[in-house]
This record gives sequence, structure tokens and C-alpha cells, in this order.
Amino acid sequence: MKGLYLFIMALFLFSCAKPPREIPTTYPKVPSPEITRPVPGWLKPYTINGKTYFPLPSAEGYEEECLASWYGPGFHGRPTSGGEIYNMYEFTAAHKILPLGTYVLVKNLENGRELVVRINDRGPFVEERCIDLSYSSAKELGIVGRGLARVKIIALSEGEKINNLVVYKDIPNFRFNEFYLQVGAFKNYSNALRYKLELEREFERVDLESYEHPKQGLLYRVKIYLAEDLDTASLLAAKLKRERFRDAFLIAK
Repeated sequence: MKGLYLFIMALFLFSCAKPPREIPTTYPKVPSPEITRPVPGWLKPYTINGKTYFPLPSAEGYEEECLASWYGPGFHGRPTSGGEIYNMYEFTAAHKILPLGTYVLVKNLENGRELVVRINDRGPFVEERCIDLSYSSAKELGIVGRGLARVKIIALSEGEKINNLVVYKDIPNFRFNEFYLQVGAFKNYSNALRYKLELEREFERVDLESYEHPKQGLLYRVKIYLAEDLDTASLLAAKLKRERFRDAFLIAK
């Protein structure tokens, strides 16, 4: 009787037990939390006269040829797009997409004059014009009388960005500095080092340095030393680009 009683109890418990949960063969994807960072004002797209402009995250390697214009008394003392007060007697300029705080070499292709200016405003919003110079900049380059001139722009350096804000520095001495031609950028350190050693067979000084690219992350760039004055460096850079390094660009230390 005792065995029969245990058997009946076992049947009763089994009938009351919940069926095992079915194990899913596929699992729903759990969305990873989005990490959102505020976009600095100087990097946000903006629209003027129905056309949208997308500022560059970096000025590295930027070169351009186009028409330059200038602006002066009508804007003197008014805020620029960068937030500072426009002073037409400073060596500054407006550009549509270069990062605010970028220092650029502007060369007047019509008379050979050149000048380093700092980008602190947006514009000019006229077709074919790429840069709007301050009064003093335009005067130095010999553009004030005519109002327009064909120029070449070469980005040299950028303002320092701290907490998503552009912190302006004093204009560095680009006339006498260390100038290089950047001839390569590599994700792999070994490849960069191999290229550096190869170039050292031909050039007296080749440097390798790491830097954080805004889009590609950590890169290793290889650069050939040119000169300590801008005129000599510009001539050497043009020669090397024409003969061998077509995609290279001039940089200042």
C-alpha cells in the first residue's frame, strides 16, 4: 500500500507541474546605448540663401584656388560667426567650410604677394569666391583697389579646441618656423616606419609622428623636412609635389 500511495502522489505532482519553458533558438538584439556628444557650433551645417554648407572637421591638407574678396567698414565692430568681434585691421578672413581658428597662407596669384591670416568668420556667399579677407589682409595682398583677385589658399595650422570650443592663440610666426611636406599617413606603425627609412636614403631629414585624426583615429604620418622659412619651403614643396608627391601637402610644426 505504501508503494501505491507514493506512485499516486508522484502522478499528482507531475500533473500539477508547469511545462518547461521553450528555449528560444534566436535571441532579440539588445540595442546598444547611444553615446551622444554635443556637436560644436563651428561644425554644425548651416544654410545660406537656400544652400547648405558642411564645415570640415579638420583643415589638414586643404588647398584651394579661387577668387578672394574683402569686407571692412560695414562689418567692423560686429560679431563674427566665431563669436568674436570683427576687427578689419587684424589679419583675419572668412571662409565657408574651414574650421574656425585655422591659419591659412593666402597667395595672390596676380602679384605674388602672400600673407598668413586666421579664419574667424563664415563667407563669402558668392559663387567662385572662396575667402573674404579683412581690410588689412586685403590691403597687404594688394586687393583693396580691385576688390577681387585670384588666390591660392594653403591651410597651415588650426586653433586649439578645448571642450568643443575653439581657443584662439596668438598668430604664430609662420614666416620663420619648421616646415614639412607630409607625404604619407598610415594606420600601421610598421608601414610608416618602413616608408620613413626608405625616404631617408634620399632626404636628409624625415620625421615620423603619431596624431589623432578626427575621423580615422590614431595615424602615423611621415613628413620630409623642408626649411625654416616659408618662402623656401613653399618652393621646395611645389617642386616635390610636381615631381613625385602629388598628394602631399605643406605643414608647419
